[in-house]
Amino acid sequence: MFTTIQIILLAIVIFAISRVYLRFKEGILSRQATFFWLFIWISGLIGVSLPQTTTRIAELFGVGRGVDIIVYISLALLFYLVFRIYVMIEDLRSEITFLVRQIALQNSSKKSPRALSSSRRRGPIKK
Repeated sequence: MFTTIQIILLAIVIFAISRVYLRFKEGILSRQATFFWLFIWISGLIGVSLPQTTTRIAELFGVGRGVDIIVYISLALLFYLVFRIYVMIEDLRSEITFLVRQIALQNSSKKSPRALSSSRRRGPIKK
């Protein structure tokens, strides 16, 4: 029989698996990312439904309790994912900076010298 927390966690995990599947069908997730997230969520499903499995895995690594190994692995995985997100954000920042520079150079070369000199004037325009 499942406890209340197991039922709640199973519902969350099943919902997450359905989201992964839908994102893959929409073409948002690649096959590699889909397999990664399915592995994570199916591992969670097994860990929630069969808690003694995590205890056995913990014993293999010399950790006392199953929940401890889950916390350790989760923290390592989260730090890795945060690092990947940080790298992606830095790449996007560099790409945006490059594009803005290119657009600025294109726009400045399209303006005529007369338009540039008139845009630099101060005060009222004299006829």
